[in-house]
Amino acid sequence: MLLWINGPFGGGKTQTAYELRRRLAGSVVCDPEEVGFGLHRMTPRALRGDFQDLPAWRQGVHDVLDKVLTQHDGVVIAPMTVVEPAYFAETVGRLRENGHDVRHFALMAERRTVLRRLSERGFGRAVRVVAGHDASLRRESFAVANIDRCLDALRAPEFAEHIETDHISVAGVADHIAHSAGLTLAQDTDGPLRGRLRRARVGLAHIRFF
Repeated sequence: MLLWINGPFGGGKTQTAYELRRRLAGSVVCDPEEVGFGLHRMTPRALRGDFQDLPAWRQGVHDVLDKVLTQHDGVVIAPMTVVEPAYFAETVGRLRENGHDVRHFALMAERRTVLRRLSERGFGRAVRVVAGHDASLRRESFAVANIDRCLDALRAPEFAEHIETDHISVAGVADHIAHSAGLTLAQDTDGPLRGRLRRARVGLAHIRFF
């Protein structure tokens, strides 16, 4: 089974993916963004755009996930924002056509909630310490500029199942996904402090400097 976790940039996809992996024995996270970063590293900076526009990204994501789903004995988790219907069809749609059990979830939230999460995630916190309160949102300018586009596109029925996350914790979102997919998670034994520390580690591990 593939759990594809969609949503706007800063919507909590990565945190949810690693919460699921932590509590779901045998599961793995396969991040489609890594394919895009590899393509960017091969490309001169002046020629880089949105890597999702590259057919190689869509084909690569499909091929890697197809291989993992075929050969890995466990749930596969893919956190990735995809809002273009054609690109969604070339990735999620093709995997379903290949016979894979793909469960798709769009993490939705109000615009102000997404802005707050962007300002609080790992890079934002680190930069604020050095460069001031507004620096994090400058670094996240692409994400901020695309909030409305992502939220509007993801409301379409083809991007169901939708989960409104404004007032749900990361653990709660993971519980919702697991219940919908018929999966059983290990009990969440984290207290508030331990949970914050764990999420901070996940955020710092996914800081990108290029």
